[in-house]
Amino acid sequence: MAKVTISLDSDLAIEVMLLAGTRSPQDAVELIVRDYLARGHRTEARTGNAADQDRLADRRSAPEEGR
Repeated sequence: MAKVTISLDSDLAIEVMLLAGTRSPQDAVELIVRDYLARGHRTEARTGNAADQDRLADRRSAPEEGR
């Protein structure tokens, strides 16, 4: 996997290290990003994605027939 280098404010890096429980800022940021992505995937699995919204909107806007 390709690596990307970023710079962060030192206070932000320290806070992320404390939240992640690591001694390395790089490891901490990687853990936080991986957790954020996993949480997004779980939410998408529960609620669907943007394409599902279009499909559901079509159903809701169609008038009921036979009444």
